[in-house]
Amino acid sequence: MKSMFFYVAVGIIFTLVTFFGLGPVMFADGPTSERIITLIIVLFIYILLVGSVIYFIKKRKSVK
Repeated sequence: MKSMFFYVAVGIIFTLVTFFGLGPVMFADGPTSERIITLIIVLFIYILLVGSVIYFIKKRKSVK
């Protein structure tokens, strides 16, 4: 049950980051530099999320 909750939570977090992060990058009417800065920040957030998910999955498997 905990495993299912973990994966659902990760899916929701990725969906929210995608919606609120990539939406402004694609549909913003600001200058290109603003879009690029937002894209870099969103990519950094994705890297942090993927790294933390991999870390927690490996940590949970080593505990079992």
